[in-house]
Amino acid sequence: MSDADVIVVGAGPAGSCAAIAAARAGRRVILIERGPFPGSKNMYGGVVYPRILDELVPRWWETAPIQRWVVRRSTMVLSETGALTVDYRSNAWGEPPYNGATAYRPDFDEWLSRQAVAAGAQLVTSTTVTGLLRDASGRINGVRTDRPDGDLSASMVIACDGVNSFLAKEAGLYTATDPANFTLGVKETLALPKHVIDERFGVRDDQGVDIEILGGTSGVNGGGFVYTNLDTIALGAVLKLPKLAAQKKRPEEIIATLKAHPAIAPLIEGAEVKEYSAHVIPEAGYSMMPTMVTDGMVVAGDAAALCLAAGIWLEGVNFAMASGMYAGEVAAAAVARNDVSAKSLTAYTDKLNATFVLRDHKKLRKVPGLVLSDRVQQKYPAFVTSVVERVFRVDNPQPKPGLRRIVREERKRAGIKLSQLIRDGWTGLRGFG
Repeated sequence: MSDADVIVVGAGPAGSCAAIAAARAGRRVILIERGPFPGSKNMYGGVVYPRILDELVPRWWETAPIQRWVVRRSTMVLSETGALTVDYRSNAWGEPPYNGATAYRPDFDEWLSRQAVAAGAQLVTSTTVTGLLRDASGRINGVRTDRPDGDLSASMVIACDGVNSFLAKEAGLYTATDPANFTLGVKETLALPKHVIDERFGVRDDQGVDIEILGGTSGVNGGGFVYTNLDTIALGAVLKLPKLAAQKKRPEEIIATLKAHPAIAPLIEGAEVKEYSAHVIPEAGYSMMPTMVTDGMVVAGDAAALCLAAGIWLEGVNFAMASGMYAGEVAAAAVARNDVSAKSLTAYTDKLNATFVLRDHKKLRKVPGLVLSDRVQQKYPAFVTSVVERVFRVDNPQPKPGLRRIVREERKRAGIKLSQLIRDGWTGLRGFG
């Protein structure tokens, strides 16, 4: 008899949701985590969008370790000295069913793993999975671990082992890895009293703010972010790996430059650095995704490159939780009918294709490349901020120039061809359409 019906590797949001779904369907589930507790090795530089949890953990907001409910979303474009911010606020987002929240990933991941244990999964920590087991036919039927007693067998495996998924690679689900598809996320956690954060960001009680930034990354393609926790501010950047490697600045120097920008410095003045962390992020979206299924295994979360980085949309945990839930459901059903072949497991990709998980990625498949392109990163911030600066600048006694003239002059000054501007605008609009 096998050790489990389903082995889930990785107790992040994808893995815990997979374990919840499979265990609730009556399957014997082992959830393996290499850290001493789920979330112990995490950093996080964004916002949790937990809407998918409505299906798995009803009224999750009553127990989840949330820092603040995001009621303000801002997109900021930075040039060397200027800033243009599009800001939206809705106090309704601070009430159930909530839109988004800030959370410390160690707390959130540990809470979500407890839901898996409550559903019946067995959590095994401080254990590294080192490889896959296969039966005589080549079907995956378990994992190797670094424990003395070693191997664990199962009817099937769900790989949720993160961005550099060794299991997906060992199973042959990834083609050659391109460094251009990845960014390095670097983050500082900055401590400030809660009342100071409330005053500077214009919020109260448990209301929070999420600011996403284009520009301000010292010439390295990527972006920045600022978001509020109860008594800390998370500030950081995501930096395209080849561009980061091609220049001499270290990530912490780029963070220091971002912190000194006149649009950012007043928000964090007097803050004390409590944590510095870094993490690789799959940034290219649909174009870098692996094959999702093989005989005896499916892949979910970051291991499947399910991270949406498309300008104003920067999401990952929601895709991880949803893909994990669908993986757990499909695994439970496949084990019940004693058919875990790749053909049987295509029910998983059918679920991904039928829901926001892949529909959003397909719709926006060209946007990550556009956002991280040299012209958008190096030319557009200065172009956009210069246009706005001239619109609002008063040059009396000179008459006001027309908007078309300003755009034409600043476009030429930035070295942006009209055909490029139209083409990029069309790509962006198709993503919104």
